[in-house]
Amino acid sequence: MVTLVGLALAGFVAMEYGATYPALVEFRDAPPFNRVRALTLMLTLFSLSVVIAGGPDSSLALVLRALGLVMGAALDFPWSPMTVILDRLPDGMAPVSLAEIKVMVGLTIFIMLGALAIFALLLRLRQWPNREMAFNVWINLPTFDPTAGGDVVKRLKRDARINIILGFALLFVVPMIAIFAARHMGMSILGSHHTMVWGIALWMFLPLSLFMRGLAMGRIADMITNRRARLVAAVAADAPRTAY
Repeated sequence: MVTLVGLALAGFVAMEYGATYPALVEFRDAPPFNRVRALTLMLTLFSLSVVIAGGPDSSLALVLRALGLVMGAALDFPWSPMTVILDRLPDGMAPVSLAEIKVMVGLTIFIMLGALAIFALLLRLRQWPNREMAFNVWINLPTFDPTAGGDVVKRLKRDARINIILGFALLFVVPMIAIFAARHMGMSILGSHHTMVWGIALWMFLPLSLFMRGLAMGRIADMITNRRARLVAAVAADAPRTAY
């Protein structure tokens, strides 16, 4: 099933990038936005799989577990995403299983923060998106209609704030919904390592995508504002001077 879903998603992405007109994939002509997201998800799945399957003799597993423990201990304070997940776990869990979940959650949050830091550096250092190429809003934001009404800059900034707020909300809402749905359907998330790895990885990936989308839309709003300022300055410079 995982292989079939992966092949279907790969075909969809290939058609999106090969098509002339956009459909759903955003920022396809503004790398490395989608590359950062895809590589982060791959790194998360790989790291969590190593933590689960790595034996006591695996140096990489020991390093990842230590990193997850340190990050988990740093996030173990009231009203943090870590405590939200730990408080929703069933009572009477074995200490080994509880520590394993804490390591996985801490490692996932560390990877998410690292990806956000890398994307923020790309925004500043590399002047994302590439200033040498024209930025097409329709191609890179196919679900955003700039002609829907109102000022484009205000709408972009508003959507950027909404995406960031939703990203914060999903960090706390997704675990509660997932655990409630699993209990309601009689499923055991903790009974399958595959379910735990994919569930924790997707829990990280959804807020990360919203955070990055919010930062990107804010960047585009700033670009449009700067472009407008340059055009106004050019028109003012070319205008005939009034003689007094």
